[in-house]
Amino acid sequence: MTGTIANRSVPSAAVIPELAYADVEEATDWLCNAFGFTVRLRMGNHRAQLVYGEGAVIVIEGGSGEAAEHAVLVRVEDADAHHEQALAAGARILSAPTNYPCGERQYNAEDIGGHRWTFSQSIADVDPADWGGALVTEDD
Repeated sequence: MTGTIANRSVPSAAVIPELAYADVEEATDWLCNAFGFTVRLRMGNHRAQLVYGEGAVIVIEGGSGEAAEHAVLVRVEDADAHHEQALAAGARILSAPTNYPCGERQYNAEDIGGHRWTFSQSIADVDPADWGGALVTEDD
């Protein structure tokens, strides 16, 4: 993020989803245990910043417990091991780890707040044209 002031009070990720839960502390503990996040910063009992690699999620107070209409994708090193961790912690698995033609191995899970998550492991470098995609810009 060129020209951005570094601020120790916010994660350095450029995009940070904010997910609402009825109980921030319970959700924070659950996300760390089930999905491997680490708490970066707590703000009372109403907000918490979680990090995973170079990514981040902010847990906020709110939410009705209804199923979420959005999803968060997190890149992981080993989708199978991550899946086993999430399963052992009680995550509702929506789809088991599966290899896709785009070179990703992914599984989907739902957390205790009804938020849907996709965990994705890169297993091959595949030209998007090989599976029907069209690369518009390179991000590296």
